[in-house]
Amino acid sequence: MTFKEFCDREFDADLAVVGGGIVGATLAAALKGSGLRVVIIEAQSPAQAKARQRAYALSLLSGRIFEGIGVWGQMLPQIAQFKQISLSDADYPEIVHFRPEELATGALGYVGEHSVVLGKLQGFLAGAENVQWLCPGQLVEVEESGEGINLTVELGEERRRLRTRLVVGADGARSPLRSWAGIKTKGWKYWQSCVTFTIRHDQPENETAYERFWYSGPMGILPLPGNRCQVVWTAPHGEAKALQGLDTGEFLERFRERTAGVLGTVELVGDRFLFPVQLMQCDRYIQNRFALIGDAAHCCHPVGGQGLNLGIRDAAALAQVLQEAQAQGEDIGSIAVLQRYEQWRRRENWVILGFTDFLDRMFSTPWWPVVTVRRWGILLLKHIRPLKLFALQLMTGLKGRAPQLARSN
Repeated sequence: MTFKEFCDREFDADLAVVGGGIVGATLAAALKGSGLRVVIIEAQSPAQAKARQRAYALSLLSGRIFEGIGVWGQMLPQIAQFKQISLSDADYPEIVHFRPEELATGALGYVGEHSVVLGKLQGFLAGAENVQWLCPGQLVEVEESGEGINLTVELGEERRRLRTRLVVGADGARSPLRSWAGIKTKGWKYWQSCVTFTIRHDQPENETAYERFWYSGPMGILPLPGNRCQVVWTAPHGEAKALQGLDTGEFLERFRERTAGVLGTVELVGDRFLFPVQLMQCDRYIQNRFALIGDAAHCCHPVGGQGLNLGIRDAAALAQVLQEAQAQGEDIGSIAVLQRYEQWRRRENWVILGFTDFLDRMFSTPWWPVVTVRRWGILLLKHIRPLKLFALQLMTGLKGRAPQLARSN
């Protein structure tokens, strides 16, 4: 279907999603076949958008959302599952192990590479008659007009104008759309940066996700197919920069020391990437004919691997709100409709932002009173089952209101 055939006289689309990454594509996929016409505006080509060298923890809830959408069967054979989470604190001998039987599930989570997750979403949307891509396309003008919003998109040397009922910003932590809307944020930059990299190891078992806390910052180790692991190593800015610059042999030796050799012989696969971390929450997620999802609305510390999962949950929640409004004959871009999404997700996101901030601050200090308290906390977590179950449900996304997509399978 051509773009001209896709459009009608009054509105070219019901909603335009600015940002065709995983979160934006998840929203469009959740609306596939809904009757709502969706345009995705993405600055990169599909191949460029999915070429990012990164992997993500995917929660049990995210897996259920993708299953409800209908794309999980294509993803699952190419991603890893972890059946144990190991939580430890520096040189403290007590370790908390979380296992699937505590939730009566087959796994505790998944790890998907960016190229796989986004690639499968792109493939799923390829045949969707109600979804059109404008990419590579740059949004250059946004203008409110009556009962809609007019957008101007630059496609190479061509400029295309379209009119939509609703604009959704899925354009990342530095969201230009958020700036255009004048939505302010609260939060702070941490004193830490993260070094991310992939290793391959020689251990026969590769079904454990590790959260290893240290006095300078946490380290997350996530299993990948092919006996590989994605590692996110958090440290103060200067130390993180120094780690990135070490020669390979010395870097791997430092890694083996930090992990106490639990992965045996390891080799570095690919480059080391460095990024600073921040906590951010928007003052609001919506205004008339406008909504934010994913990193455009909030960012959290990577400890616990929650960031992308919050965005996937945003997308599923917004899709549900829009479809329910459409079924009731409501204007999907109205404040009355969009407030349902904001009231649902903003409060729940605050809980996770606070949880990750607490973990990082509590475990990233050598100050002995805090060390004593947190190690008592580890003992309580290990031996008090309701507390352990609560923490596990929070980490896996099973606390809070689940979108209908996650309950339909």
